[in-house]
Amino acid sequence: MDFGERHRKALDLAESLRKHRARIVREAARDIKFTVKDSEAELDITTDRLGMFAEARPILEGRRPLGGAGSSVSLMLSYNGSAWLNTAITSIYMAGNRVNVKFSSKGSGLSALTESLYRPIFGDDIRFTRESGKKFMERSLGDRDVSSVVVFGSDENVLPYEEAFRRSGKKLVFEGPGQDPFIVFRDADPELSMKDLVASKFNYSGQRCIAPKRIFVHRSIYEPFLERLEERVRKLAVGSPGDARTDVSPVASPLAVARIREQLRDAVERGARIVAGGKIVGDLVYPTIVRDATDEMLGMKEEVFGPVAFTSPFDTKDEVVARAMEHKYGLRAAVFGGKEAEEAAAALAGEDYCHPVPSYTFGKFGTIALNQTLEESWRGALVTKPIGGYGYSGWIWETVDGTFRIKQGPKLLSVETSTPEPA
Repeated sequence: MDFGERHRKALDLAESLRKHRARIVREAARDIKFTVKDSEAELDITTDRLGMFAEARPILEGRRPLGGAGSSVSLMLSYNGSAWLNTAITSIYMAGNRVNVKFSSKGSGLSALTESLYRPIFGDDIRFTRESGKKFMERSLGDRDVSSVVVFGSDENVLPYEEAFRRSGKKLVFEGPGQDPFIVFRDADPELSMKDLVASKFNYSGQRCIAPKRIFVHRSIYEPFLERLEERVRKLAVGSPGDARTDVSPVASPLAVARIREQLRDAVERGARIVAGGKIVGDLVYPTIVRDATDEMLGMKEEVFGPVAFTSPFDTKDEVVARAMEHKYGLRAAVFGGKEAEEAAAALAGEDYCHPVPSYTFGKFGTIALNQTLEESWRGALVTKPIGGYGYSGWIWETVDGTFRIKQGPKLLSVETSTPEPA
């Protein structure tokens, strides 16, 4: 099957997603508690990206599966997504691979619906399993037809598998958490930075790896910025995910809720103040703003997977760059302002595409958004735009000519699970 045939199937999937839009939105609300607004927006982005594979033709045409004809890639997906997961699946398929897909157990209804949409289009080229994550990983490592494993998940769960991948010689492509800095300099466009912060922080109830997590605002504008942020956050509608009016719905993971409780408790004990929200009822975390957060607080050190914004003032460019870099996660950084913002963005930027590193590289970020919204900076992600990060936000393990190595930086799953056709 050539690239054109695979692309036609991707377009067939896009049409099927449109046709079943209402069902997908209902399942997302029930399984992972995403709001109608977020799920509908995600479907629109996904169908657009499936069409964008036409733009990826120069990248993918003439490539073959990493493991040769008929080989497979195992793909383990996280729970925090409904429609975008289709882009991850098809990006691997578009390089000629067969794909074994493991959905999160939190999305049982959504995964069953997705499988029913895929079967008539892709047949056995894309298969789904409901086994445990551990069994899926072990089976993939032992299956000689599996060339590589792609995982969206937690670095803590994947790091222990390094020795197994060394022994097997298989490739691992890992996409992990972010604790992304959002930096606002004194000369930033106040409306652009505020609009992007509210949308990117509180959409999906904060349950995105690329949501801003550490909010740094220049001290000279910190007070008025927080006042405007509080005003906008208090207007967000909190409620049931199935209600089309809801902006913020319950958090899907009980573990994430428990961590948020601890992060807020720790912040208050260390001198920070909650100036909006702070209320948690069951799994519903009300939109929350924490002011005067410091870098040793749990909410600044750990990933905050919910609608809670930890904010902190800064005084100089050098200070905020150093603070942003001093972290184990390096997925994405957003910077707003003029000349100093440009210099900060350049200091935080990694390389354009993933590359071998002697060990995990901390203090660099795979995506830099300079005076850009999250959606603008993420356009074409997984299709034409490489994504991924540094530190424990993402890496590749691979064995080349008998030597094991690590690569870090933004990547395309399609390219990393394929190889050029021999001349």
